[in-house]
Amino acid sequence: MNISHEVSLLVEEIQRLGSKNADGQTIVKFGVLFNDDRCANIFEALVGTLKAAKKKKVIDFQGELLLQGVHDNVDIILLKNEA
Repeated sequence: MNISHEVSLLVEEIQRLGSKNADGQTIVKFGVLFNDDRCANIFEALVGTLKAAKKKKVIDFQGELLLQGVHDNVDIILLKNEA
């Protein structure tokens, strides 16, 4: 799979699992995304896909790298609805 395709799948999963914040942006907690069975089947390296999507300014989150457990409550904010 290429990165653009993985990022577009990530956008779909954030829209499926997330909710709208006060600004109308879709947000999802990292732990929700990481622990979702469907996401686990789609993404071999979720953290790498998140990092690539952040670099493309499709999503935003605090920090450089998200780790399961430690960063479960970090909000991932969807900035664009397509990759």
